[in-house]
Amino acid sequence: MLVVAGSAIFAGGLIRDLFFAAIGLICFAELVRLIWRGTRNALGRIVGITLGAVYIGYAVWLLMQINSMPVLLLLIGVVIMVDTFAYFFGRSIGGPKIAPRISPSKTWAGLFGGAVGATLAVGLPLALNWPPFAGPDAMPSLLLFAPLLAVVAQAGDFFESWLKRKAAMKDSSNLIPGHGGVFDRIDGLIPVVIVVGSLMVFSL
Repeated sequence: MLVVAGSAIFAGGLIRDLFFAAIGLICFAELVRLIWRGTRNALGRIVGITLGAVYIGYAVWLLMQINSMPVLLLLIGVVIMVDTFAYFFGRSIGGPKIAPRISPSKTWAGLFGGAVGATLAVGLPLALNWPPFAGPDAMPSLLLFAPLLAVVAQAGDFFESWLKRKAAMKDSSNLIPGHGGVFDRIDGLIPVVIVVGSLMVFSL
C-alpha cells in the first residue's frame, strides 16, 4: 500500500490526482455505509451523506491544489506521528479518557503525545533546514501551529469513531486486512488537509 501510494504521489500530475480521487471515492463509499447503518431516518441519511460528500470532496480538491511535494509529505508525516505518539503515550501512561462514550481508548495523555508527535514532525524539517519550511522566521509560528494539527487530527478520529459507534461497526470496511477501511486510515488526515490546505489556497 505504501508503495502504491508513494508511487502515485511522486508521479505527480494526473496520476497523483486520480489516486487522490480514487481514495476519496472509496472513503466516501465507506462513510455512506456508516451513515446508512447508523440511522434509519431518511432526512438524516440525506443530510449526512451530503455533508460527507462536501467534507471528503473538499479535502480531495485541496490535495489536488497542493503542488509542493514537501508540503504533502509533511501533512502525511504529521498525521502518522500524531497517531503513533498518541498510541504509545496513551498505552504507556493511560489516565482519564477524553470521550469514553465515543472512543474508549482515547486519553488526554494520548492527545498530549499526539501534540508531541506533531511538533517533532514539523520541527525535524526545520532543524534540517528542509524547504519550504526553512528559515528562523518560520520556526516559532510553525512549532506553535503543530499542536493544533494534533487536535485537528484527533477530532477527525473522533468523528469517524462516532460514526462507527452509531453504526455498531468496528471498522469502516474490511478492505485492508488487519487495518479496516480507507476511512480508518485517513480519518485524521482529512481535517488536517482541510485546515492546512485552506490556509494555503485562500491566503494566496
